[in-house]
Amino acid sequence: MYVGTLSFDLLLGDVRSLKEKRSVVRPIVAELIRKYAVSAAETGNQDLHRRAEIGLAMVSGETGHLTDVLDRCERMVAARPEVELLSVRRRLHGDED
Repeated sequence: MYVGTLSFDLLLGDVRSLKEKRSVVRPIVAELIRKYAVSAAETGNQDLHRRAEIGLAMVSGETGHLTDVLDRCERMVAARPEVELLSVRRRLHGDED
């Protein structure tokens, strides 16, 4: 069994309130969950209206499949025009860890 995680640090565009922030972050989280069957949530920077942190996790029996899905998730978030992807932290954990 392998567990992979991604943590995205995002800079949001023209967002002036936490309500506007939610309207940008929620669709990204929902698309990650729907399209890639991962667990995802806003995990940090909840008090800042122009920054967001989204974390996701996935479990798989094969590292190749896990890496492929995490790569696709990263490309999807990076391609969103309403956010700038500042950094991504990736972690892979196996049975030996």
